[in-house]
This record gives sequence, C-alpha cells and structure tokens, in this order.
Amino acid sequence: MRMRTLALATASGAALLAAGALTPAAPGGPASPSAAPAHAPGAVAAPRLAPVAHVRPASDDGAGSSADDAAPAAIREGSVSAADLLAKVTSCSQISNGKYRTDEETSATVPVCGKNGAVFWKADMDIDCDGQVTAACNENTDPWFQDDTAFHTSGGKPLNAEKLPYVVVPSAGGIWNYADAGIKGGGVVAVVYDGKVEYAVVGDTGPDKIIGEASYATAKALGIDPDPETGGAGSGVTYILFKNSVVSPIESHDAAVSAGEALAEEFLRNN
Repeated sequence: MRMRTLALATASGAALLAAGALTPAAPGGPASPSAAPAHAPGAVAAPRLAPVAHVRPASDDGAGSSADDAAPAAIREGSVSAADLLAKVTSCSQISNGKYRTDEETSATVPVCGKNGAVFWKADMDIDCDGQVTAACNENTDPWFQDDTAFHTSGGKPLNAEKLPYVVVPSAGGIWNYADAGIKGGGVVAVVYDGKVEYAVVGDTGPDKIIGEASYATAKALGIDPDPETGGAGSGVTYILFKNSVVSPIESHDAAVSAGEALAEEFLRNN
C-alpha cells in the first residue's frame, strides 16, 4: 500500500483472515484492527450472485494472467460498458458510518455506497506497488514499498502488483468494515476510468481512514501513469466491488475477467 501514514498503514492482517482470505499472510505480517459491524440503516441486501470462474494459473505470481495478456475471446474486458456501469452509480445510498479521505492531507469526502449485489465509491487512484519484488515494484522505484500484501497467491506468495490488477480496500475501522459488507480477499472489482473498465481483485488493505488505491497493473491497464511515486489519478475513478464474490486462484486475471463480466451483467439487471 502507498504508506502516506506509516502508523495507519500497519493495520491489515487479522480482519483480513476473518473476511475469508484465500491464503493467510506470512507470520510477522501486518495486523488489522478489529472493528464492530458498520452497517448503516437502509443498506441494500445482495441478490444471489452468478458463479465465480475457477481457472488453473500458469504460475502463482500473476505471470500469464496480467492485464497485458489477451483474454479468451469469450471473456473480453469491456463487453459491459463503462457508461452502463456508471449509469447505475449516479446516486449514493451511504453504508459507511462516515467518509474517507483520499490522501492524508485532504478532507474526508468519500462515502462507501450500497447497491444490490455491490458496494462502490468514487475517488482518486494512488499506486500500490507492494508484494513481490519486480523490475517496476521494488525499494528503488517505490519509497513506500513493502514486500508483502494482505492476501497471498495460491502458492503462498505475496501478490505481484506489476502483473496483477488488484484494488486496496481500507482496513476495518470505525468508518466501515468491508467484511461486514460481504467484501472478501480475492473478491471481484470493476474499476472504471476514462471510458474503460478493468476487472481486478481485492488484493491488499490500507489505512482505515483513506480510500482510493490500486495496483501498478490496474493503473497501467486503465491508461493511468503507474509510477508508484509520481503516478496515479487525482479523481474520476469508480470502484464497484461485488459482494460475496471470490476469484480462485486470486492470481488469475482471466478468472477475474470471466467472473467480472458475469457479475457486471447481473449488477446491471438488478439495479
């Protein structure tokens, strides 16, 4: 995670395992604060979701399933349009107890909103380069680099931020508890920006009062500068997280795309 506040950024582990993490973090990894459920009155119940695809990975580091690799013809990203998804999130039924900041120095303006089968927020995008050490993501390229992620691959490794599109959710806290909303490690996310849709997974956690962050690979796929120090987008990014969904294995981008398309179509039908 981009560690704009080191003290806050240490919160990540125990609540993740309680949320259904696919592979627990390595011993000595970051620990997440516990929090009471944060359901707001009027939250919308989730309908029964479409099955999630399971794909055998070529490797457990995200290689062979990155945003740069071609998906099978029947699983093209973008068959559900950005415009159609955005038309369903024009208004917000707030389910968070408060609002999030997009950076340490900004005011709290971003609520988490509820829809049938999903939650969403509209924010900026900071770049998360944490996880496996790669040419693009390492201590030299990223001043906030950490060699671990909250959720791990099927082989027990941290995720590969350079190859795998993933999204960072705030750690459980007083504002909101993602697990109580049905959001899990490896859950499917539709990230919408500048007329494009990129399917990603929930792959890491960040500070409990800051929102709006995704992996190097997510940014690159959306045409956003992925540099972890100077890149990102200041605004205009919509994150739609589908409830009770899990990609298996988490490192398979093809599986995320397949599941994402089905869930996005269901989201359009149910909202």
